Amino acid sequence: MTAAQAPDMAPPAPMTHRQILQAMSGLMAGMFVAILAGTVVSNALPTIITDLGASQSSYTWVVTAELLAMTATVPLWGKLSDLFDKKLLLQLSLGLFVVGSLLAGFSHGVELLIFSRVVQGIGAGGLTALAQVVMAAIIPPRRLGKYAGIFGAVFAVGTVAGPLVGGVLVDTSWLGWRWCFFIGVPFALLAIVLLQRTLSLPVTRREVKIDFLGAFLIVAGVCALLIWVSLAGVQFDWASWQTAALTGAGLLLLAAAVLVEARTAEPVIPLDIFRNRTVTLTTVASLLVGVAMFGGTVFLSQYFQVSLGKSPTMAGLMSLPMILGLLVSSTVAGQLISRTGVWKRYLVAGAVTMTIGLGLLSTIGADTSFTLLSLYMAVLGIGVGMLMQNLVLAAQNDVPASELGAATSVLSFFRSMGGTIGTSVLGAILANRVATEMAKGMDAAGIPAGPSAGGGGGESSVPDMGTLPEPVRAIVEHAYGVATADLFLIATPCALLALITVVFLKEKPLKTTSGMERLAEESGPAADTDKATLGG
Repeated sequence: MTAAQAPDMAPPAPMTHRQILQAMSGLMAGMFVAILAGTVVSNALPTIITDLGASQSSYTWVVTAELLAMTATVPLWGKLSDLFDKKLLLQLSLGLFVVGSLLAGFSHGVELLIFSRVVQGIGAGGLTALAQVVMAAIIPPRRLGKYAGIFGAVFAVGTVAGPLVGGVLVDTSWLGWRWCFFIGVPFALLAIVLLQRTLSLPVTRREVKIDFLGAFLIVAGVCALLIWVSLAGVQFDWASWQTAALTGAGLLLLAAAVLVEARTAEPVIPLDIFRNRTVTLTTVASLLVGVAMFGGTVFLSQYFQVSLGKSPTMAGLMSLPMILGLLVSSTVAGQLISRTGVWKRYLVAGAVTMTIGLGLLSTIGADTSFTLLSLYMAVLGIGVGMLMQNLVLAAQNDVPASELGAATSVLSFFRSMGGTIGTSVLGAILANRVATEMAKGMDAAGIPAGPSAGGGGGESSVPDMGTLPEPVRAIVEHAYGVATADLFLIATPCALLALITVVFLKEKPLKTTSGMERLAEESGPAADTDKATLGG
């Protein structure tokens, strides 16, 4: 008997609707925590950064640190899910989230805050990869659309409630921004308890070797490139020895990672999986969606507060059209996919709509009406709702059950990497564009540039709008409006490339058996083959 042989067992009976809902309760609580971690601080970030006396670069890194940690660890979590107890791994990731949240809440400097976001990101990486792996394990692809509404509802509630709650906490003097981090802790603890009580999955244990060298090389290579895109043009010139050193080191490390992954028995990212056309195309599309979606929208809250002069609470309310568009489109598309078994048309429609939404948002400014802004955000949300989750469905449907974890984590990895790259690059572009526009405005108004322009922190600091004199305030509002529109203009071609990629996907019928059932069917013949080989 080989180390990879699974124990003989009858295929598990399909789970009933009630059993699936019970199993999903803890899973959705965990997903809510992961979403809340990112959204609850979105409207609070301008206040947090101003309170800690940090710069625009630090603003970007508070977001990027979590995305980077999540991106780097998603493949490892996905690989572990194919080898070990998925429920235990989910609970471990939630525990890391609790630790990171407590550290963030007690931070008195931006350095500790960024470190705490790294810890949160590692936990979020587990939740991001494992939640979708577990859903694929218990729900057949053909029925998965019926539960997309629940996933979409949790996503919408977390995304809507997060900014609103974060805004209220910041605006409430006796609470403050630190409670934006503390508030997720009880939800994480509840998710751990619910998972223990409701989720039951078969565990197939086998002798394995985790590719720590490959994981290190991937993390180090991605980090080197992201540090470069975050600091280039701010701390040093784009054409400089620092650029050459960071890009050279990053590319060499990633090249070494490819060599290691090609030769190791248990790679973090199995390169063979890219021989599957569906996996390759959905991976490329996920990367582009990450750049376009996360890179563009992460700075919307800053635009609402700085350029439009809204409070953190109002900024949260202003994001509702995009979230409602996402919820409605993901629910309706999921139901239609389950009913008809047809999925490609919704991916294409989603990519088209997302591209249009980003293009419309590239026209905004400091004087854009809320009606137009709401329409543009709703269009973007509708496109993302049809596209993002169904890319995962297409990939999961076209791989063996034994590779569900790897395929899901690869898509999550590249989508997160796209978001991280997008946030870093667009954050650097935003900082430079704001500085340029403010300098032009100051010069045109005959106002000497100085610390007051940045609210006391220099031109690279996020301004405290309440302390600025009226002429300077108008210049800052205009600068952030122009700069934010430019970010969406840059993100639009990425969405267009995602559309082109999706068009080349080949539609295949959705499977009607769950991952657990498929794994039992696949392991039976494999085990018989092993026995015949050993006996012959």
